[in-house]
Amino acid sequence: MADATPDDPVTASAAGVSARYYETDTERVLAFESEHNTAAVAQNVEGYAMLKVRTSPDGDELERYYGLDMALDHAAELLGVSPTELPVPDAAADMGMS
Repeated sequence: MADATPDDPVTASAAGVSARYYETDTERVLAFESEHNTAAVAQNVEGYAMLKVRTSPDGDELERYYGLDMALDHAAELLGVSPTELPVPDAAADMGMS
């Protein structure tokens, strides 16, 4: 698979939520959008830092988490959906510290 960029992200959708995963020069970003809200999970491009939950890819940082599950819980809360309803593209499945 080619690298995912902001102009060519890996996408997924489910339960009224769309997800875009891409990498910038400095971050890996998993951005979510529902009909009413947005949320994003970001990590440094090297993949060893804590995950940052934001209101949007460029939005205010709200909290940091070690694991993807906890970051997804917070993102789902912002979107008003269950964490199990969030579509996570395979390319983003390894985000978080192990």
